[in-house]
Amino acid sequence: MIVLGLTGSIGMGKSTTARMFAEAGVPVHDADAAVHRIQNGPALEAIAAAFPGVVVGGRVDRDRLGKAVFGRPEALRRLEAILHPLVRADSDAFLARHREGGTPVVLLDIPLLFETGGRDRVDKVVVVSAPADVQRERVMARPGMTAERFEAILSRQTPDAEKRARADFVIDTSRGLREARRQVRAILHELENAG
Repeated sequence: MIVLGLTGSIGMGKSTTARMFAEAGVPVHDADAAVHRIQNGPALEAIAAAFPGVVVGGRVDRDRLGKAVFGRPEALRRLEAILHPLVRADSDAFLARHREGGTPVVLLDIPLLFETGGRDRVDKVVVVSAPADVQRERVMARPGMTAERFEAILSRQTPDAEKRARADFVIDTSRGLREARRQVRAILHELENAG
């Protein structure tokens, strides 16, 4: 089984590209979706204890949690210490299921793949990228996004140029959906023919 790791900086089109791999028949484990599921499941009590007031009506209020950790490295580390082991266990179970089922290719969608040491968990890395002006335009169009917040997020991410240099495959998402789909198919075709 080939394990692809998909990553890219904020606003580069990673979620859209992950959906394209799924549409092409590749099972996808989405780390962000796992976080949302886990924070309202197995991690709920630990988050409530670590961050009083962020659980409302039995669910994590993402805005309140964001305010509790934004710009506070120690608080962010505390949250990551709760979530990362649970997300890792979730993705390990996903991989085990597909290995047992004989799935030829799976994809781990890991936003901070390089930053969290995820490179050793995958066979090939796919990086989604776009020019900086396209990235900024996409991110600033998001509800509630500010220039300060965007810069803070970027400061925690490996620079795009470094990600591209360390990738096995780079998908340029600035040339439209059809072209991105073509690039996804080309990667899958190359992997099929490599075996």
